[in-house]
Amino acid sequence: MSRRTKVPSFDKANERRRVALGWAAFLTIPAALTALVVVALVSEQEQRVLPVAPAFTLTNTDGERVSLEDALADGDTLLYFSMGLGCDGCFAQIPELDALLEERGLTMLSIMVDPPDLVANEEARFGVRDAILIDPGAAVSSLYGMIGIYGHGDRPSHSFALVTQDGEVAWVRHYAEMFVPAGALAAEMDAATA
Repeated sequence: MSRRTKVPSFDKANERRRVALGWAAFLTIPAALTALVVVALVSEQEQRVLPVAPAFTLTNTDGERVSLEDALADGDTLLYFSMGLGCDGCFAQIPELDALLEERGLTMLSIMVDPPDLVANEEARFGVRDAILIDPGAAVSSLYGMIGIYGHGDRPSHSFALVTQDGEVAWVRHYAEMFVPAGALAAEMDAATA
């Protein structure tokens, strides 16, 4: 008499769960590695500071040409690169910083890539005092490494660069938020430049 070995029967639902869990584990590892790379790149962008500010001259919404050199003649200058049209917080940010800038003796140059007439309409709507500089083709924004932050491939996101009067970039910060309270921005700038 021959003995038959009993083969366990497979429950199809359990087998599907096991396969699904196997795939989930297999896909989780690359997803986690990708997330780590993205976090590292964003952190690197947050930390990266250019040693010397690239010179530039841009035309503002009033049709006047403004250079970084002219702004630095009056003292340290805060460059504000923003997304522009479609971002109310980006425009509201400018008057939000007026008192802080005056208190610290800073000039701010706001830079956007949108058409000047459309930007001028938003300036009026938000009570922006100083005409915004227009960066056609995002050339200056690219020089300063402001493109490609937080998924914006053709324009800045919401970024600042503090340029000292001697032309050095003392601080760069990219924000995921489209509006930063003046006190929070001042605290971060002070901590980084102390």
